[in-house]
Amino acid sequence: MSPDATRDGATGAVTTDADHAAWVAVLDALERDLTAEATTTWTEPTGLGPLPRDLVGRASRLLAAQRDRMATLEAERRQTLEHLGALRAVDATREPRGSVYLDASA
Repeated sequence: MSPDATRDGATGAVTTDADHAAWVAVLDALERDLTAEATTTWTEPTGLGPLPRDLVGRASRLLAAQRDRMATLEAERRQTLEHLGALRAVDATREPRGSVYLDASA
C-alpha cells in the first residue's frame, strides 16, 4: 500500500488521497448544482473507486437534499399543470361576444 493510501477497516477498501480529493470534488459539484437556479448537465464520474468512509455522511445528506428538491419540483410541476388546466377550462367555455366574421362585400 502506498503512503498516501488508507484502508477502510470495515470494508477493506483502499482509498488514496487522490480518490478522496476526487470524491470531495464530485460532492462539491453536486451540492453547488443542488442550490443553482440554472440546470446543468450531469455525467456520471468514472474511476472514483469506493466512497471514503468519512464522506458517507456528507453523501447521505446530499442524497436526502436531492430527494427533497425532487419532491419540491414535482409539487411545483403538479401545481403548474393544475393552473394550466384551469386556464384551458376558462378558454374552452368562453364564447365570442361579437361578430366572428365581417361581411366586407356589403
